[in-house]
Amino acid sequence: MPYAREGRERGQVAIEYLGFIPILILVALAGVQIGLIAYTAQQAGTAARAGARAASLEQSAEDGCRTAVSGWLADGTSCPESYGGDEVTVTATVDIPSIVPGWDFGDAQKTATMPLDR
Repeated sequence: MPYAREGRERGQVAIEYLGFIPILILVALAGVQIGLIAYTAQQAGTAARAGARAASLEQSAEDGCRTAVSGWLADGTSCPESYGGDEVTVTATVDIPSIVPGWDFGDAQKTATMPLDR
């Protein structure tokens, strides 16, 4: 009776796949979140350089920062400027978005310094 045993194990693989799906979803969410963190850090660097360049040309650092980042990150971006001698320093702070509700990953901060263009 070799067929009797095969009949009992017929749905075992399907049950194993169902048990593994939550782990796959968690790994996928973690991968996407790590990508978002890296992208936000890159955008913060771009915002800091653009804000410092705008401030060195006697324009608004905030406007330079906000136009340099992606539109969906612009609302969580701030770029205060500080002047010292013949240069301006801008620190861009961009809020890291979270794909999991309730988790806060903080902010990405980058700083750029440019000489004043007078």
